[in-house]
Amino acid sequence: MDNLLRQLVRGKALLFIIVLGLGGCFQVGCHNTLISSPSPFIKSFINSSWTQRYGEAPGENTITFIWSAIVSVFALGGLLGSISVRWVTNLLGRKRAMIWNNAINVVGLGIMIISKPANSFEMILISRFFFGFTSGLGGNLHVIYLGEISPKKIRGMVTLTVATFKAVGKLTGQFAGLSEILGREDWWNILLCVPAFFSIIQMVTLPFFPEAPRYLLIEKGNTEQCKKALQCLWGPGDYKLEIEEMRLEQASLGGERSKTLLELLRDQSVRWQLLSMFVINGAIQFGGIPAVSVFSFSIFQEAGIPVEKIRYVTLGVGVSEILTNITCGLLIDRVGRRVLLWAGFGSMAVIMALITVSLELKDYSFWIPYSTVALVFLFVICFGGGPAGVVPSFSHEIFVQSYRSAAFVFIGIMTWAGFTVLGFIFPFLLAALKSFSFTLFSCVCLAASLYIFFTLPETKGKTPLEISEEFRNIRICGSSTDDKCLETRL
Repeated sequence: MDNLLRQLVRGKALLFIIVLGLGGCFQVGCHNTLISSPSPFIKSFINSSWTQRYGEAPGENTITFIWSAIVSVFALGGLLGSISVRWVTNLLGRKRAMIWNNAINVVGLGIMIISKPANSFEMILISRFFFGFTSGLGGNLHVIYLGEISPKKIRGMVTLTVATFKAVGKLTGQFAGLSEILGREDWWNILLCVPAFFSIIQMVTLPFFPEAPRYLLIEKGNTEQCKKALQCLWGPGDYKLEIEEMRLEQASLGGERSKTLLELLRDQSVRWQLLSMFVINGAIQFGGIPAVSVFSFSIFQEAGIPVEKIRYVTLGVGVSEILTNITCGLLIDRVGRRVLLWAGFGSMAVIMALITVSLELKDYSFWIPYSTVALVFLFVICFGGGPAGVVPSFSHEIFVQSYRSAAFVFIGIMTWAGFTVLGFIFPFLLAALKSFSFTLFSCVCLAASLYIFFTLPETKGKTPLEISEEFRNIRICGSSTDDKCLETRL
């Protein structure tokens, strides 16, 4: 631990990680949670704006439709932002792309603040789209940029801060939405701009940090600038081993340009990586975390917690996720990615099954609802200490430089499309299956755990080239040495 801290403070790495996080996944987490608190105030604003403009009150369906559009346009913007990451990074690089992303965020901030005095709900829609776009683009840029500045030995811990900043963003959104802070009718337009204020910090400070070293050497061929960037971030040193590893990757690519999404999907050599990301990200989207976030209020209410206190209990859930992410950061480069992933999903599967049982038996004894609350906390802890913490690092490690941008387009499409689809189908799923819908989530988590346990190679302490070779050696039965096994052709 002391050695890790010394590495982080020898140069500007620790400060850079904080600055990068504020304009990256912090934005995604914060926007996801702060939208629920001002919802009645925004609906009231839609009603008054429509009435003043057209001389009559809008129908309930009209208000619901406009409110739904305000919520969902964020996901649409996120989808488009994540799709654009390859084009933007190829055009601008990592650093300038982040700065321009923040500039778009500031435009969205200005539109949102003006929307209330301008009496325009359309401006809220435009601003939310901008916020979604910058969250989708910035979230992907955050992972790519962070992975390309990290030394191999502590890459897992450094890239895990992506999940930590997302969790901190969620907690910040919940905290800012309290009625004692900004969760009041007079301040809803300011509340929705909270993440954008943090992005201004990044826009002002990021020019004082270097471009990603791997990008400078592998894509731009500038060894001297790469060395200076490493020294700026990680302190004095010649970094011969790191530079040699980058040169090997550069030589293996043979000057190959960055792949498009279609080229990535057609390439036989990365089919196992794509399948793995499909399984893992699908399990995160449909494994119960969104459902627990949405229905935690009703679960806590069933436990007999006073309604006015539930929001503070929800803050406790957010704090537990942050603490678990930090703990995961201390373990990821010791235990490895694979164990944390399969154990995390496996634990989540068991907990989801127990939540189903506790919801069915909640009326049989006074203590059962309290056990449900404990299970929700435990579920969030297992998620934060496993999949949420490991996936950013794993996503970056399993693709070489020329495939990485296109891979993050693929992951972004999955994430944001899954977010949108789940938002539409889950209410119908809950109405049809009631508490047994959590059994479905349990099955998804179990399937992901089994896939990871039997198929996925460990990536700890390996270069992207070594990891790619491990994926190429995957066999159907999970053994690369058994002559009876045929290599899988996907």
